Amino acid sequence: MLAAGWRVSGTCREAEKVAQLRKDGINAFVFDGETSPDSISDVLQGATHILSTVAPAATGDPVLACYSETLKAISPIWVGYVSTSSVYGNHNGRWVDEATPIAPTDNRGARRVEMEQAWSSLGLPHHIFRIVGIYGPGRNSLESLKKGTVRSINKKGHVFCRIHRDDIVAALAASATRPTPYEVYNIGDDEPAPPQDVVTYAAGLMGISPPPVLKYEDAELTPMLKSFYGNNRRVSNTKMKELLGVTLQHPTYREGLTSLYKRMV
Repeated sequence: MLAAGWRVSGTCREAEKVAQLRKDGINAFVFDGETSPDSISDVLQGATHILSTVAPAATGDPVLACYSETLKAISPIWVGYVSTSSVYGNHNGRWVDEATPIAPTDNRGARRVEMEQAWSSLGLPHHIFRIVGIYGPGRNSLESLKKGTVRSINKKGHVFCRIHRDDIVAALAASATRPTPYEVYNIGDDEPAPPQDVVTYAAGLMGISPPPVLKYEDAELTPMLKSFYGNNRRVSNTKMKELLGVTLQHPTYREGLTSLYKRMV
């Protein structure tokens, strides 16, 4: 967006990151989700496009808690809220799209539904983006294999949906430049896949043996990981491609991991 001539401001949680973002040309501020610095309010009042990627807190949406009145008082062209596909709940591997009724099966999904509704109630030209599992530089199976932290778990019939960071950015930028208020978009790649297939492909790129595959029934999982395996669905990206005109740089995990591997070597 900077390269296209936009003025960009943003927030992060640490002062060190603020310094780096400002070096990159971004007017950055620390936002801890609890206090409401006037500097952020001043920037919001002059903004034409507003994007929130801030996760919900136990007490609600931190951005709305601090700045809902500021947001209501301005007239942005475009507002985006980044949600997750967890709002759909479990569909036993079947496809879901934006018309599928939301039916979360865990607290994470239920909170996201509440936040979507809260942003919608502002009456602003909002767009909701339901994003699937994110991977990209520093956050992928290649890195996990290097660190020895990856596990290959097989639950029969289970798939995960994923999306490369750069394709998320492309979808958000496409929407910001062509607003379609009050729309919901799923943001994911073309091929939901079993997690063990992704690990095996990553290991092949690195020329190493993949870790042994564990049966789901035998794996010791954290409550968070159990919740991920409790929801099995394929998330359609057709609307994103047709209405936003997005052509994925990484249509499957294979292209995405290959690109990341080339950056590593």
